[in-house]
Formats: sequence, structure tokens, C-alpha cells
Amino acid sequence: MLLFPLSKRRKKSKMKPIGRRPTPMCKPTMQDIADALSTSRVSVWKVLNNRPGVSDLLRHQIWEKARELGYLPPESTTSFVPETVHRRSVAVAVCRPESSLFWMKIIHQMAKDLSSLGVNLMYTYLPTSWKEGYSLPSSLYDGSVEGVVVLNVYSPPILQLLADLPMPKVYLDTIPSLPFGKLDGDLLLIEGRGPIREITGRLLDRGYARLGFLGDVGYAQTNTDRYQGFLEAFTQRGLTPDPSLCLTGSLGLRTHYEEISQFLENLPSLPDGFVCVSDYIAHFIQRYFEEHGSDPEGRIVLTGFDNNAEYLNVAKRITTVDVRPKTLGARLASKILFLLEHPGVAQEISYVRSDILFRGTLADEA
Repeated sequence: MLLFPLSKRRKKSKMKPIGRRPTPMCKPTMQDIADALSTSRVSVWKVLNNRPGVSDLLRHQIWEKARELGYLPPESTTSFVPETVHRRSVAVAVCRPESSLFWMKIIHQMAKDLSSLGVNLMYTYLPTSWKEGYSLPSSLYDGSVEGVVVLNVYSPPILQLLADLPMPKVYLDTIPSLPFGKLDGDLLLIEGRGPIREITGRLLDRGYARLGFLGDVGYAQTNTDRYQGFLEAFTQRGLTPDPSLCLTGSLGLRTHYEEISQFLENLPSLPDGFVCVSDYIAHFIQRYFEEHGSDPEGRIVLTGFDNNAEYLNVAKRITTVDVRPKTLGARLASKILFLLEHPGVAQEISYVRSDILFRGTLADEA
């Protein structure tokens, strides 16, 4: 056996080449990606395994370099994760999502945004009301998900069960009896106090003095806020609304039209207008007018909230507030991701302000 003198043996360099591309015969590795970007293999591992702790910029660069070097297929999207790699999952806990396209659009946008970052969105259906012995689905506490977004849930006991979950939570709206401080999570609210105050104020300034407010103000915090805006518009002008023209108590989930019809039938005379908590409520009033011929000349002003195109008898006809469900979905996805990446961070309440769409008698007020 031949031995070479030590002085002539080649020493391996400890320096790592920058930007090295693997040869065509070698399958690229995480280390190759790290070397090409002058970052650590740990950072690459975090990104490809959808773990927190990496900036958005570096995360994007790692995905791009992984495709460039052939670690991922060229046609793959940012959300591509090998089947063997763990994907994070969050739940959307929702009641009656099929009741309106509004909820479906929010959920679709959330799923789209989360998927682009390699995060699964798991549907978790909840009942409308609580019954004795009910418990939340096991997926919410068996480790299947790391966080939850709560939509269209207004049952106090069920909201309390959700609040007790030991995981990051984001709520879209809540109920007055369970305010932000009791939710143990972030709260996103659609700001309605200001827009309704402005709409009501402009109607009053136009001479529509006899105004009623329709909507279950105890059903949701956003409903309460909108009613407060209605009252404030009167107070600012030294006026007092007629309570007999307002229907603000509890309404049955499936008896809205019957209860609203009975209320309208019992009025001695119809008011100058109704400020409604939503387009949903406004469309029931319009339906009553059309079926009973109560306002053939269209004298009574209706206003709504949400700009929901589903209610054809009022869509694009009444003054309303342009709530954009896709924007809400994107906000909710961003918030739950932030909580996952920053465990223990202080909880937050935030409001989304939407534009007023002036139509009909208020069209020239825009």
C-alpha cells in the first residue's frame, strides 16, 4: 500500500461555496438551498415544513430557490409541501355557513390565503343553539388544529366553550353579553356605529324626522353598535326617536318575516323611513310593502347594511354600507397566522370601516 507524505495530502476546504448549484446527477438538498441563499439549513427546514420564525422575505426566497434548484417541481406554488411534510391546520368554527354567500366568501378567501402559505383550513360546523350535554367537536381539542377562527356563532354557551379552548382564537363579532375581555382571543368587528350615525343624521337633516330602527340589537355586538349610532344621530340634534317605531328585541331565527310583518301591521301609521340593522332586515320590510301595497309611491325610505346582492328587492336600490367579505377573510387569515407565530402576544380588538353607498333619496349626498 502506498502512503503519501502528510505534507502533500490535500486538505479539504472548510469554506462553503456561495450560490453553488448541485450537479444534474445529484438531488438537491436543504443544505444546497441554504448555501445558495447564505442562510442556515434550519431556516430552510422551517420554511419547507411551514414553521414560524422566518421573515416573509426570506420565506419567499427559500420557496423560489427550492424551485430553481429542482428541490420542488417548477410548476409548484408557494404552498407546495411534500406529502411527508407536516402541514399546519387551523379550524373555522362556523354556524350555518350556507345561510348566506357572505359567509362562504369569507371562508373561501381564508382558505385561499392560508393554503398559499401551506396551512390547511378545516371546516368545523357548530349548531345554532346549545343543548344540554353538547360539547365541541373533538377536532378542536385533540391536537388536529393549532388555532380557530370563529364565524357566525352567537350562542352564549357555545361561545363560552370556544373561549375556554387553550389555543389561539380569532372571532368575527361577538355578543354583548360576552365582550372582548371574556373571549380569550382576538376580536375583529365591522365598524357600524359611525356609518349608521351618518346615514341617520343625513335623513334627519333632510326632514325625515319619524324614523324607526329595525333589528335585534342584542343578537350581536355589531347590531348593538349600529343601534347606538342611530340613537347618537338623534342626540346630536337634540331629538328623541319614537320607540314605538323601533323593533329592537329578539327575533326568531326562522320567523323574521312573520314578526316584522306583525310589527308593521300594528303601527298606527308608517314612519318616514326605517334604518335597518342589515340588508337582510330591509328586504323583509320591502317584501311586506310589496305584498300589502303599503307604500306604492315609494315614499318610505329604507336603508341597510352589508351591501348584500342576495336580496334582489333591495340590492343596488337602498343606501347601505359596503362590507367586503373577501377583505374580512384576508384579515382573519392574517390574524390567526400572526397568533400562531407569536404565541402569548397581547390580545387585540380591531375594527374594519366600510364605505357608505348612498342611493335613492340620499344619492346626491355622496
